[in-house]
Amino acid sequence: MKIAVLISGSGSNLQAFIDDAACGKLSAEIALVLSNRADAFGLQRAADAGIATAVVDHKAYEKREDFDRAMLDALAPYSVDLVILAGFMRILTPVFISTYSGRLLNIHPSLLPKYTGLHTHQRAIDAGDKWAGATVHFVTEELDGGPPIVQARVPILRDDNVDALAARVLQREHRIYPLAAQWFAQGRLRLDARGAILDGEVLGPGGFQLDEPIS
Repeated sequence: MKIAVLISGSGSNLQAFIDDAACGKLSAEIALVLSNRADAFGLQRAADAGIATAVVDHKAYEKREDFDRAMLDALAPYSVDLVILAGFMRILTPVFISTYSGRLLNIHPSLLPKYTGLHTHQRAIDAGDKWAGATVHFVTEELDGGPPIVQARVPILRDDNVDALAARVLQREHRIYPLAAQWFAQGRLRLDARGAILDGEVLGPGGFQLDEPIS
């Protein structure tokens, strides 16, 4: 399976994909890393791993649809099977989403459906929640509203701040995101009108719950 990873920043989740592909935990080739920012550190991560890179600057396009078409043009030569959004800080339009429908994944730093959008960790702390976490989901036209695939949680500690909580959640992101891609590569995961399907079963509202201990 060939994957493209879209990034806007440091690319820590990208690195998790690179590492899992290198050690055989992910049965896929990362064919392209594409960024909307030329200064994204993730591009250097990709180059260090010998992965092709491309930059499509969103500021060069007046309309979001035109930017999305330019990204599609950049992706086309690579014939990728799956597109991974890894810290990609642009809202995609139906132009892009429809092209890769059922083959487009995102990770969101909350236990969806809670806390779509931004500032998820602070919102969880402010609400007095006992748990925070991350959710991998299929991308649809509803922001952070596509069917969940897999979810992992971490406890919110009494003295937690945003940075400490975010760091622990990020550990879980690095586990569950490549895992979801591996399920897709194995033919175990797909999207249909009922939602996310894993091993022939419709996943529940939070997706598969991966409750492993964290160090």
